[in-house]
Amino acid sequence: MSAVIDAISARARTAPQTPALASADWQCSYGTLDTLIAETAEQIKALCTPAAPVAVDMGNSPAWLIVDLALAQAGLTSVPLPPFFTPQQREHALKDSGAGWLISDSAPHPAPAVLTALPPGSGARRPGVQRLAGCRTPLPEGTAKITYTSGSTGAPKGVCLPQDGMEQVARSLVEAIGSDYAGVHFSVLPLAVLLENVAGLYTALLAGGCCHIEALDRIGFANPFMPDFKVLAERLRARRATSAIMVPEILGGLISVLESTGESLPDMRLIAVGGARVAPQLLDRAKALGLPVYQGYGLSEAASVVALNTPADHDAATAGRVLPHVAFELDDSGEIIIHNPAFLGYAGGKPASVPFHTGDLATLDAHGRLIIEGRKSNLLISSFGRNISPEWVESELLAEPQIAQALVYGEARPALGALIVPSGFDVDDAALAAAIARANERLPAYARIRHWAKTMPFTPANGLATGNGRPRRKAILQEHAKMIERSYETPGQSLSFFERLVRDTAEEQQALRQVPQIVDAMQGKISRETYIAYLTEAYHHVKHTVPLMQCARAHMPKEKAHLIAALDEYIEEETGHEEWILRDIANAGGDAEAVRNGQPRFATEMMISYAYDTITRINPVAFFGMVFVLEGTSTQLATAGARAVQEKLGLGDNCFTYLTSHGALDLEHMKFFANLMSQIDDPKDQDDIVHMAKRMFILFGNVFAAIPHNTEIQDAA
Repeated sequence: MSAVIDAISARARTAPQTPALASADWQCSYGTLDTLIAETAEQIKALCTPAAPVAVDMGNSPAWLIVDLALAQAGLTSVPLPPFFTPQQREHALKDSGAGWLISDSAPHPAPAVLTALPPGSGARRPGVQRLAGCRTPLPEGTAKITYTSGSTGAPKGVCLPQDGMEQVARSLVEAIGSDYAGVHFSVLPLAVLLENVAGLYTALLAGGCCHIEALDRIGFANPFMPDFKVLAERLRARRATSAIMVPEILGGLISVLESTGESLPDMRLIAVGGARVAPQLLDRAKALGLPVYQGYGLSEAASVVALNTPADHDAATAGRVLPHVAFELDDSGEIIIHNPAFLGYAGGKPASVPFHTGDLATLDAHGRLIIEGRKSNLLISSFGRNISPEWVESELLAEPQIAQALVYGEARPALGALIVPSGFDVDDAALAAAIARANERLPAYARIRHWAKTMPFTPANGLATGNGRPRRKAILQEHAKMIERSYETPGQSLSFFERLVRDTAEEQQALRQVPQIVDAMQGKISRETYIAYLTEAYHHVKHTVPLMQCARAHMPKEKAHLIAALDEYIEEETGHEEWILRDIANAGGDAEAVRNGQPRFATEMMISYAYDTITRINPVAFFGMVFVLEGTSTQLATAGARAVQEKLGLGDNCFTYLTSHGALDLEHMKFFANLMSQIDDPKDQDDIVHMAKRMFILFGNVFAAIPHNTEIQDAA
């Protein structure tokens, strides 16, 4: 039986009206929650046989928790699917676990059965139950949940855990923290992440608190790897959250917002942070804001948490005291070895052996608190023979608000280097250099960053990060091998060709942004006629996108096969996009057929003619300068511009399919382009691409400037 469900049932008898579960517009008491779990469990048992695990593919909502506990009450093995998994990882998890059933609230087609026991409002929509044609996978006896952790490789590993093992962690957390801290626990991480599921929800319910769960896009995580921390701060404040669990990147973003706005979170009593080492400076910034942040340490094989600082016992330099139930030791190398892990084994693998070697290195302070040093497998040995944990150096870099991600390298080198991902598009190179310099001041000479290069984000989607945001070191080092090697040539920043392209076209980019039509469009100060006139010119240049690519491909030297392959990908992606524009014109009240059969303005014709001339007469490789303009930097304008124009004109979403599809800043697409440019080694090719881009920014600006511009909005409905 489940200790969490027993605690809910007990509270349902003694204090049935106590708030237990809530979202932005729905809530229920412990009495109602107890009933919902029981009714949902009965419905699931009637639909799903115990012969195979049940996968759960649901967004953050109260319904997720009800389904999770209902599966436990029904005695069925659950397989939570994280929302950040790629389709390939998701498919792997389903097959690897042998899942026979899928409970989903996002399936595109109606499911054969729907969980009607779940009340409307408890989730985005009632989840359906589907039968899967899964193959039987051997699982360790007693497996209640298979949690998938990406680890350091692309294929997620299914960690098999018993219900009692997970709940033992929650019981220990209540014992260590105290039930008087139970209030409103606000879920920030995806519920499929074990840390949030066990340490957040289970612990809060055992202590008698209320779990507040909202859809991730409503709390600032519409793009989980470019969060809107201002929205997160507002939601935490509005819901009077008293506890939350975060990873260091989220904590850093929240702190930066609070520092810039002067706001606070007066009700917050405990923010547990884990998932990676936390720099002392970040904790100092949190303390200055009055944020009660406590660092911890854990891993999936230990059912999420091993050690945690608490309000009554904490030291910011440590990960806190090991939980009461954990039996552990540090071997001669400093590796953490756990003698009683909850871990039963991996899905499809052999039963777990005890003791469990974590691969994490640590020491103990004078009071027995754990100090995490890093991964045993990640240690760097410099050419001077110094052992350096890259996580240590990275934590200092990540303490700087200007740095979102960092990966340190330098094996067998006299000095360390780092790949740096800026925290925003407004963070320039000088700000990054200053941030690295500040981090270096806190590090000893042998561990300072001497070489660095800026790069695009590491995400699960591009295979360079695990599901919880940890960098995949081997994959990143392989992906950026050329950039890393080049960075050793000179101290300081090493510019890739992509960065040079951005830098050398800065003046022309600024000139484009200052075109009056663009300035006003960003504020929505255009008429419907002007918007249709813009779409008209967009049609006349977009209809040439694929022909231009085909022309460049035809003229590309055979030895540049990688560029030919890239053009093939672009051609496949861009085919037919001009038809989107015609549909937008028609939906906005324009004459789409007149546009199709009409002629472009002179500025548009000149831009397209220049592109054909450059490809055929000068250098087909130069065409990528146009790609940079139209598919890269200019898309930053489209997202904000489309939103502003739509709001002011009152037009429907079906009038903006072209802008919103091309305007959404697609980091993966830009990463593809940036990596492609890193392969351009020929100086002439580089110069021609830069020249083309500079001219295209000017010509593209002329296209906008030629559009008849009426700033008076006459057709606002």
